[in-house]
Amino acid sequence: MGRGNTLVAKSLPQGLPMSAVPVSRSVGPHALRRALLAMLLGVVLYGAFAVWRGVGKMGDELTRFRWWAFAAACALAFGNYLLRWLKWEFYLARLNIRGVGKVDSFLTFLSGFVLTVTPGKVGEVFKSVVLFQIHGVPVARTAPVVVAERVTDVIGIVTLIVLGSLGFSGGLVWAGLGSAAVVVLLVVVSNRGLSHSLIALIETGPGPLKRIGPKLLEAYDSLATLVRLPNLIVPTVLSIGAWSLECTALWVILRGLGQSTRPGLATFFYATSTLAGALVPVPGGLGVTEASLQGQLQELGHVTPAASTAAMILVRFATLWFAVLVGFVSLSALKRRYPSLLGGRKGPVP
Repeated sequence: MGRGNTLVAKSLPQGLPMSAVPVSRSVGPHALRRALLAMLLGVVLYGAFAVWRGVGKMGDELTRFRWWAFAAACALAFGNYLLRWLKWEFYLARLNIRGVGKVDSFLTFLSGFVLTVTPGKVGEVFKSVVLFQIHGVPVARTAPVVVAERVTDVIGIVTLIVLGSLGFSGGLVWAGLGSAAVVVLLVVVSNRGLSHSLIALIETGPGPLKRIGPKLLEAYDSLATLVRLPNLIVPTVLSIGAWSLECTALWVILRGLGQSTRPGLATFFYATSTLAGALVPVPGGLGVTEASLQGQLQELGHVTPAASTAAMILVRFATLWFAVLVGFVSLSALKRRYPSLLGGRKGPVP
């Protein structure tokens, strides 16, 4: 039995046939095309923002901008990815998924950023498909990791909103919304009877819904393991640290534009805008995050319209779009190591 098949045998629960493993080779090309379309949408959106706010005035801000700040923001964003990769490693260990090397694990995790522009970043389940194709780990085992990541991300971001809103009452509304969403999700997931009833209800639906019932049951068992209290503490701490780095990236860019916005306010602005973009079902929070961030910078941070537009665009390129670029580079590296990945040519790596 080969390496991949051995891992499948270890990972599949008793009685679940290989045919139940959800994977499609068409996922890759279609998903990448959607990512490219979202990137085009982002470019158009930012171009519209620039024209609306005045290209000339924003150009003046960029002329004076200290570009070391953009490099520092990208480095802080990459620090975010490193901490979140540690969270991914933590979850794989908790699910008893062994035999995935650190390099493959790191590149697989980063490859998920190719689809970070999907609503709520759920497209990052793409990395589960990649892990199946290179190591045979069933998608249904690792897909719940994406949900667990989002849960701990929301907890971390809500924590940062609370910290940033100290002495600033407006942030507690977003903190309350985020906390409520987390509580509802945890209540549903922690209640096995309620979750199984919801899955049974789905199985009563037409053909496709009926077929995914067994896969949802397997996914639920994995998710229930990941969101138990002992398994929430370390990932939540990592999430707080990771997202605080991206909040700092906004502050650094504002400093590069000559603004004197306090770190606490920058944290509040970035965290609330990120949460708003995550709660609204649009790709990557496009439009929602930008509008929220720019509005808060102007109204609460007293940043000029031109400077706020420049800061918004720069921080989004240093975080969201830098992540997509890192995802494509990582996926290309994996394709070199595993040429058959996503339906490519067969054969060993030379």
